[in-house]
Amino acid sequence: MISAFVNAFKIAELRQRLLFTLALIVVIRIGSAIPTPGVNPHVLGEYFATVIDQQAQGSVVGMLNLFSGGALENCAVFSLSVMPYISASIMMQLLTVVVPSLGKMAREEGGRQKITQYARVLTVFLCLFQGYLLSVGFENPETIPLLHGISGVIERLGVPLVAEPGWSFRLTTMISLTAGTMLLMWLGEQITDRGIGNGVSLIITVGILARLPAALVQAWGKLVSPSAATAASPFLLVLLLVFLFGVIAATVAMTQAMRKVTVQYAKQVRGTRVYGGQTTFIPLKVNYAGVMPIIFAQALLLFPSTMVGFLFPRSRIAAALATSLSGGWLHYTLTILLVFFFSFFWVATQFNPVQIAEDLKKHGGFIPGIRPGQPTAEFLDHAMTRLTLAGAVFLSALAVLPMVVQRTLGIPAITAQFFGGTSLLIVVGVILDTMRQAETYLLQRHYDGFLRKGRLRGRSMAPVGGTGATVREGVLVWLYAFIGLLVIAGITISLAKR
Repeated sequence: MISAFVNAFKIAELRQRLLFTLALIVVIRIGSAIPTPGVNPHVLGEYFATVIDQQAQGSVVGMLNLFSGGALENCAVFSLSVMPYISASIMMQLLTVVVPSLGKMAREEGGRQKITQYARVLTVFLCLFQGYLLSVGFENPETIPLLHGISGVIERLGVPLVAEPGWSFRLTTMISLTAGTMLLMWLGEQITDRGIGNGVSLIITVGILARLPAALVQAWGKLVSPSAATAASPFLLVLLLVFLFGVIAATVAMTQAMRKVTVQYAKQVRGTRVYGGQTTFIPLKVNYAGVMPIIFAQALLLFPSTMVGFLFPRSRIAAALATSLSGGWLHYTLTILLVFFFSFFWVATQFNPVQIAEDLKKHGGFIPGIRPGQPTAEFLDHAMTRLTLAGAVFLSALAVLPMVVQRTLGIPAITAQFFGGTSLLIVVGVILDTMRQAETYLLQRHYDGFLRKGRLRGRSMAPVGGTGATVREGVLVWLYAFIGLLVIAGITISLAKR
């Protein structure tokens, strides 16, 4: 493993890409510490440290701060992160399925570039809208449930959150946040083209990892510190670490798991040449929807609970409903149901067995034992339905796991986020994808890869759970990359705050 990292810097092209990626990560972390004009970052920082990070259950503002890498608690120019661009991309991707003209454009040459351009334009409007809402919320923090509890922080510090409210502040905030998101989007594209890994995904991953030091501090204060109200026993701490590594191993295994459907191509004689006659496979991933079902489920549960408290601030029934939607058995039940629904919905919109069957038939391919055409489509649909069911069960358990850990161990929400949910899935998926790209350069130069036999064994993983070696090697990949990104994030944060 260590020799693989050393060999990575021996290859000129890979070394240049790695250094370019690290340099842009430093720029991104510095931008996450530069506040927008007109907002007092000390008030927001104290509010997050004493209220949001200490709360017993997650919230919308806490989740947004996690994905922005702590930029929201500074009201930095990168507070919105790349989430508006991701939301716009998801909208356009879903519209290509619903709107026939967009679906036809996506299949044409150059159509994907046009749809990407539409997503960028939509991102600007989303940034302006979210920036306006955020500026209005900062001007009147006591009137919105999103910043519940900040009035006590303002009274204790004796300074307002916004010194000079008005349209001048709103326009400045809107322009600053929109420019920050567009700059992040451009930096992500530069990382994808000239660096290593997917740029937008790496930006989110580095932001999540940047919150790890704060999560460890909060966990120490709750479970280990002598000043803690209920200090945990050493056995419980060891059990908690073992449980964390077990969750990571299971996530790596399910992220890599797939079913290989064998496909054979008939031989075709054209003149003096023989084409076809090859055997390949169709990879059907168990977790085909990825992290999207959890994101959609959390959005549908967290935002309505916030809106209920906003529309009826003095109603006890509304307060009880908002509490039930943000935690408790009702929240668990709705989360599981929504994760199942969006898992099958995403597969139904993105996986087209009829189109795959037609393409196989057109190119002379067939699945052994299955007739081409409609029987092939029915077979693929049945296989994908069973795999989606297994993936939905795994995603449901992973989605409710942070909430269960919070309630059973009493640790803060910021710490529990690393035991499952959206953040863990994003970090595991992005780091594995980045390691695959780096390993490709190593193998092309005849170097050993990051794992034994010079390749990621999870790439050819067929069963759902995989072998013990596959899980062990996947965890090693995740841990080494995790430590590297953590060191980078810590250094850049310390430099930015100086």
